Amino acid sequence: KLLAETEADEKDSEDSYEKQTKANKIAKAEKETSAKYKTKELKDTEAELAELSGDRTSEQSELDAVLDYYSSIKKQCVAKPDSYEERKARREAEINGLKDAL
Repeated sequence: KLLAETEADEKDSEDSYEKQTKANKIAKAEKETSAKYKTKELKDTEAELAELSGDRTSEQSELDAVLDYYSSIKKQCVAKPDSYEERKARREAEINGLKDAL
């Protein structure tokens, strides 16, 4: 009876060990596959980041050039109001001209 119980316990332990070993192999394979894909994804993301950084640099330089051009054109296109002294002098000259005409 003791021998039969020992053999049954040994068989149960062996089955349990086999199941655990199989589960460990599957988990290891899943983790290795996951690590492989995550490493690939990381490399792809880094490559995309480098590309987008280059794109951003070129777009920023283009924007800077456009803003410089805009500021130079804006000076020519936007009318600046005359100062008070200029308007006063022009008005006095016009009044003097009208007085001379009378």
